[in-house]
Amino acid sequence: MLLSYLRKRLRLTGTKYGCGGGGCGACTVMISTYEPALKKIRHYSANACLLPICSLYGAAVTTVEGVGSTKTRVHPVQERLAKCHGSQCGFCTPGMVMSIYTLLRNHPEPTSEQMIAALAGNLCRCTGYRPILDACKTFCKESVCCQRKANGKCCLDQEDDLFDKEEKISTRLFSTDEFQPLDPTQDLIFPPELMRMAESQPKRTLFFHGERMTWISPVSLDELLDLKAAHPKAPLVVGNTSVGPEMKFRGVFHPIVIAPARIPDLNVVKCTDNGLTLGAACSLSLVKDILTNAISEFPEEKTKVFCAVLQQLRTLGGEQIRNVASLGGNIVSRKSTSDLNPILAASNCMLNLASRGRKRQIPLRDIFADGVGNNTITPEEILVSVHIPHSRKGEYVSAFRQAPRRENALPITNAGMRVLFEEGTDIIKDLSIFYGGAVSTTICAKQTCWTLIGRHWNEQMLDEACILILKEIALPGSASGGEVDYKKTLIVSFFYRFFLEVLQSLKTTDPCHYPGIPMEYRSVLQDFETKMPQSIQIYQDVEPSQSPQDPVGRPIMHQSGIKHATGEAVYIDDLPSVDGELFLAVVTSSRAHAKIVYIDTSEALKGSGVFDVITAHDVPATNEFYYSDDPEIILARNKVICVGQIVCAVVADSDVHAKQAAAKVKIEYEVLEPVILTIEEAIKHNSFFEPKRKLEQGNVDQAFETVDNIIEGEIRIGGQEHFYMETQSVLAVPKGEDKEMDVYVSTQHPAFIQEMVAASLGVPANRIMCHVKRVGGAFGGKLLKAGLLASVAAVAANKTSRAVRLILSRGDDMLITGGRHPFIGKYKVGFMNDGRIRAVDAKYYINGGCTPDDSVLVAEVSLLKMDNAYKIPNLRCWAYACKTNLPSNTAFRGFGFPQSALVTETWITEVADKTGLSPEKIRKINMYKENEQTHFKQKLDPQNLIRCWNECMEKSAYYSRKTAVNEFNKQNHWKKKGIAIVPMKFPFGLGTRYLSQAAALVHIYTDGSVLLTHGGIEMGQGIHTKMIQVASRELNIPMSCIHFCETSTTTVPNACASAGSAGTDVNGMAVKDACQTLLKRLQPIINKNPKGTWNDWIKEAFEQSVSLSATGYFRGYNENMDWEKGEGQPFTYFLYGAACSEVEINCLTGDHKNLRTDIVMDIGCSINPAVDIGQIEGAFVQGIGLYTMEELKYSPEGVLYTRGPDQYKIPAVCDIPEQFSVSLLSSSQNPYAIYASKGIGEAGLFLGCSVFFALRDAVTSVRNERGLKKTFALNSPLTAEQIRASCADDFTEMVI
Repeated sequence: MLLSYLRKRLRLTGTKYGCGGGGCGACTVMISTYEPALKKIRHYSANACLLPICSLYGAAVTTVEGVGSTKTRVHPVQERLAKCHGSQCGFCTPGMVMSIYTLLRNHPEPTSEQMIAALAGNLCRCTGYRPILDACKTFCKESVCCQRKANGKCCLDQEDDLFDKEEKISTRLFSTDEFQPLDPTQDLIFPPELMRMAESQPKRTLFFHGERMTWISPVSLDELLDLKAAHPKAPLVVGNTSVGPEMKFRGVFHPIVIAPARIPDLNVVKCTDNGLTLGAACSLSLVKDILTNAISEFPEEKTKVFCAVLQQLRTLGGEQIRNVASLGGNIVSRKSTSDLNPILAASNCMLNLASRGRKRQIPLRDIFADGVGNNTITPEEILVSVHIPHSRKGEYVSAFRQAPRRENALPITNAGMRVLFEEGTDIIKDLSIFYGGAVSTTICAKQTCWTLIGRHWNEQMLDEACILILKEIALPGSASGGEVDYKKTLIVSFFYRFFLEVLQSLKTTDPCHYPGIPMEYRSVLQDFETKMPQSIQIYQDVEPSQSPQDPVGRPIMHQSGIKHATGEAVYIDDLPSVDGELFLAVVTSSRAHAKIVYIDTSEALKGSGVFDVITAHDVPATNEFYYSDDPEIILARNKVICVGQIVCAVVADSDVHAKQAAAKVKIEYEVLEPVILTIEEAIKHNSFFEPKRKLEQGNVDQAFETVDNIIEGEIRIGGQEHFYMETQSVLAVPKGEDKEMDVYVSTQHPAFIQEMVAASLGVPANRIMCHVKRVGGAFGGKLLKAGLLASVAAVAANKTSRAVRLILSRGDDMLITGGRHPFIGKYKVGFMNDGRIRAVDAKYYINGGCTPDDSVLVAEVSLLKMDNAYKIPNLRCWAYACKTNLPSNTAFRGFGFPQSALVTETWITEVADKTGLSPEKIRKINMYKENEQTHFKQKLDPQNLIRCWNECMEKSAYYSRKTAVNEFNKQNHWKKKGIAIVPMKFPFGLGTRYLSQAAALVHIYTDGSVLLTHGGIEMGQGIHTKMIQVASRELNIPMSCIHFCETSTTTVPNACASAGSAGTDVNGMAVKDACQTLLKRLQPIINKNPKGTWNDWIKEAFEQSVSLSATGYFRGYNENMDWEKGEGQPFTYFLYGAACSEVEINCLTGDHKNLRTDIVMDIGCSINPAVDIGQIEGAFVQGIGLYTMEELKYSPEGVLYTRGPDQYKIPAVCDIPEQFSVSLLSSSQNPYAIYASKGIGEAGLFLGCSVFFALRDAVTSVRNERGLKKTFALNSPLTAEQIRASCADDFTEMVI
């Protein structure tokens, strides 16, 4: 593959490995080809992880390094992405740069639609996309509002009185004046030698022979037919988007691959009298362009098929996939997930087939018939071209799809439908209906179509059709549980939608005869589209009196921003290979609970390049770490306790050899009982991690007797995968003497890695040097698990005395590492008729997985933070951490709060339903009002909570928009809007003092430059940038004089983890301490020569033998909690916020669109507003993922199904709100933290639930309109499937 060739062979490490399956865009490159016939150069983006090198004969590849670098010239795309704060961890940035750069090579002044389409195939887990889109807007030709208003006003804020005149408010996080202009003449030219080669060399067949396979690329159709006759089993590969993932993820092996892309017959494009004929090797992007042109040239009635096909192409894959995937491949693979096949089959497209000595034409629908007679394609036949017909008068064609995410996602169900009427009537002459996603291939509702011929297009026909379709299309019961009902509902809902479309079209042809459809039904005919979001960020400017050199409080670019964008930023797998380095591949358990009978490694050891297999017996010292009663285990010894537990590991000379050998290790198991997977099973078997925790205040039982009303209920919250873009990565390098070892690892906690590796090798910690330059995203997932994986690599390095590199594949990473705890909250709530809540009795169960990890701590935090923003006078709540046979769940941004607070907000909303009051009223009545105590007796001043709430109400114009939403809902039957506003109190603290201690080390060199290091880890949150800002202020020198090299256990020992939003708080204090120590030493010299420069003073200090190096230290916050008494001061201060979100749902499919979100956050005085707003937005979008999209699926045996971006959908560009505003609460002080700031990393995530409750609001209005019962439960994630099921109607009734 191109990716490994670029990274390993050419050492061009800017192109990143993110998933290996074309699903994340981290490996995007630009491919350029030259067409000698047309004298044209074509540029397109593609995923390097799927591109076979052999397919690139004669092509030029441009990587991020070729676009620009700090050594030569930084390209405007790179510069603007960095200066607009579009990179946080920076791992996805090179891919983003390449997608935007390729678009600009083709369209120097793109429209915002083109720009948004170009990014659909790129995922980012840190930023929430807004700043990336800000950078993109600067290249678009339409005017972009928010950056153009000089007075800080924006088109989103019409009212002038929103801002107090005294406060200096700013809405600009970057200044467009300093951007260099885009100059296309500066771009790399297409290599002239390739041009000459293309023009002069006659085309010849290419053969490439590899270790295990042969690649043949013929140049004529006849030759291809001969090859196919000789090798009928060999697949034809054009874009490798189907065969590639099969070979990579499903172990399919093809010794011979034929690449027909260079054959002219397979690339034809011709217009005929009755339609278009397109070569089978045409890329989907090309097909898209051809259809777009055809639609503009032909009369409307001829292009209905083209429009329907184009509709499916817009959302099929991302741009990178469409640029290489072929039309023929999509058809011939006959995948049930093909979005094109149903519509092509329904439209009577024809396939032109050829084999040696014969050519024939068959209808495309035949390949989905039952393969009777000679319908289907024989092994030696190939598909040459596809004929897409013009539509006729009286013919209507439509295509539909519903997927877990609107763009770049495989469909759950899709459909293609066509009807032809007898001329001038509404009597059906011909009907065809095809569905995809239902069974293993595209399926036709033949019986239904035959039965309905001759009927009128009316309600009666509709009723009959739905019954017939459901009878005819039988779904297998196994289609992962509840999904069967959803698919059936979609099947009839799609037909109903087609029914409405056709009725509306009939009206346009003959309004007298056909009334069309009611006004309130019309909106459902419009699908949701992704538009370029409008955004505004409001923060308080620094005081005019602040020195211009003092960077604190200014929106300063991330220190590594430019390096992220040029691909020069080095991550673990980018480190150059060490001489004799070996690669490690892990072998994981395939059983959830079993005894290991024996491990057979004989076959694996025979594999080429294999050095050794590492098992638990090779661990010199500690293999089981007892941090509590149950151990954390490096390598399984006698039994396995979850699917995905590491049993052994193979060490080989390349990652390919290691993985091939790992697949040959045979393990025999003896199943043990019980296998516990769910929380319910854990409760049944009484399987918990101790201790169970409880908090109580007031008299709960008595309070329940005096209340007007009581509700009881439960809510389930699914887990969440961290999906950091850089998978777990380790490089262990033994030094060869004194048992020393350098460990380079992607972790949040180097000191812990050092401790674990030392313990497992049985050496003192002073022999293990742990280094971290930067981490490509972590979110809590690179603490304990990183330690276990580093220990595996270190044990292997110790045994082989060679450097060992362990880079988990995305699939292994998702399988092994666990994520956020799935959660069940059971509650009983007593309240008065006026909405005051008097008593709550709650039980929380979290699924901890197979080892303790942080589970008990997460359970404790979920108890301590369960009140969110509300005063509950009588309260009793329990938290249980369940011990199950799933991979151990661990820390994840928010740490228990996003789950327990969602439970609280759920019963708040239910109380609103019961009392008939609005949810915002119930929230307001029960909110903390004045200086009070929390349920664990800590004092709290909620003044800023109320300010955030009021300001959010005002900025979002909540009441007027709520009225507008109600108005919209009255006028629309199948689409509904919802709006919700949610407050937040997020307590900051780690519970014990020693967990928040920190240290720093500052050196000043004689040339006046400063080297700074501290114990914090840079994982995208900009901690190093902020630390340099702190040092710059304290030493009173410009930031450019200060450098940060790496975090290492050799410079700062015993550092705490960078977790719990505390990194800046604690390390900032330590850096400040060190700088003040140095300044104190320099003071006498400065006093003597006050006019001197910094360099003069430093030189003088050295000559006077004044030490120019200092450590800084911070003891940590004085936090404590007594669980026996149920009281304490576990937190140091509180962050406050509020978010208002508005959504629109499609009741027929369950799809939704996030229309607008306004967030107000109290984060004290921001040290860097650009970084902090980036954190809020990034966390918020991760919250949208948690509460509405990201769904983990397991088999009944406990095997994770969702192991990559194909199955597991994190938010993409299409999921962020169309209007997105974030304001930081002005003039807020925080006496406890550095420069009155607040730790901001986690708090914003919970605000994502404002979208969850806006969806609930929309669903409620559907249910009220249809007279459905008031109480209904919604679980998280609130996917399209759940929304559709809650909007019960005639179609859902048919299915049950």
